[in-house]
Amino acid sequence: MIKPKKLKKGDKIAVVSLSWGGLGDDNLVHKLRIAEERLEKIFGLKVICMPHALKGSEFVAEHPELRAKDLMDAFADTSISAVFCAIGGDDTIRILPYVDLEIIKDNPKIFMGYSDSTINHFMMYKAGLVSFYGPSIMCEFGEYVKMFDYTQKAVNDFLFSSWDTYNILPSAEWTDDYIHWQESNMNIQHRMKKDTHGYEVISGNKIVQGHLLGGCIDVFMMAIGTKIWPTLEEWKNSILFIETSEDKPSPDFVKWTFRNLAAQGILKVIKGIIVGKPQGEQYYEEYKTSILQVVVNEENLKDMPIFYNANFGHAKPIGIIPYGITAELDCKEKTIVLLDCPTVE
Repeated sequence: MIKPKKLKKGDKIAVVSLSWGGLGDDNLVHKLRIAEERLEKIFGLKVICMPHALKGSEFVAEHPELRAKDLMDAFADTSISAVFCAIGGDDTIRILPYVDLEIIKDNPKIFMGYSDSTINHFMMYKAGLVSFYGPSIMCEFGEYVKMFDYTQKAVNDFLFSSWDTYNILPSAEWTDDYIHWQESNMNIQHRMKKDTHGYEVISGNKIVQGHLLGGCIDVFMMAIGTKIWPTLEEWKNSILFIETSEDKPSPDFVKWTFRNLAAQGILKVIKGIIVGKPQGEQYYEEYKTSILQVVVNEENLKDMPIFYNANFGHAKPIGIIPYGITAELDCKEKTIVLLDCPTVE
């Protein structure tokens, strides 16, 4: 895998709207102002928005080819060091016909987003580029009052720093608050509560290593069968990381998705599984039951390490998971350790 260069103060980052275009809607553009100020003051980055990123949700929905053009132009522009997604959505897959993976491969740089951006990460993975399942402009960088400390630390540690190994610790706190996005709520801060779970090892008792590959399982079915869906060989010896969206899919949906992964032969070739905290802890126990039913009971993978309640994706707060980097799961110590830095100098 090709590693992008780490960020430094003064670097230019591009904002793209590759799915939902709400960042450009009049009632939501204040989220961009918050994110811009935060990225510039806290991280020292220069923020630019690609030409169609702020055209509004209606225009963006009607022009997947222009969304793709923004992505391609951002990668081709040598003055840009990173590409951050505005937010997810539900139709990133529509840009696939217009994306040239060679442009991504030939111009490696940091790419970050989550949720529907899973589609983009599969593009990056197919192009051979390490990418970052992490914060978006509207959600985490544009959070009201302040950015979550856990998320801010992850951005510094993963995008700006160098290290040999990295222990991804669980967040000590979380929130299930829902604060409606409107300017009148800009001074309302999330109420945090203590996390009482930490990492739960719901299956397995050994130490395994594998490269990280996965995303939001709500999106998987849009990628399966396309040229960007990882081959069985690419899944081999990986650690599958999965999470669920704000739509809070049913436990049956999670069960059916895992059955699909089993039918493809994926569950038989991976080394372990990391499951993100469900948003608001909705279906917290039920998801565990669904996953164990398929992995342990139906597929008889009784030794498969499965870590539960990791902080990435749609829960608050979130960290960062780098695609393609080797991780070690230690069931006894309940640790997730990255064995290689995802960036280069």
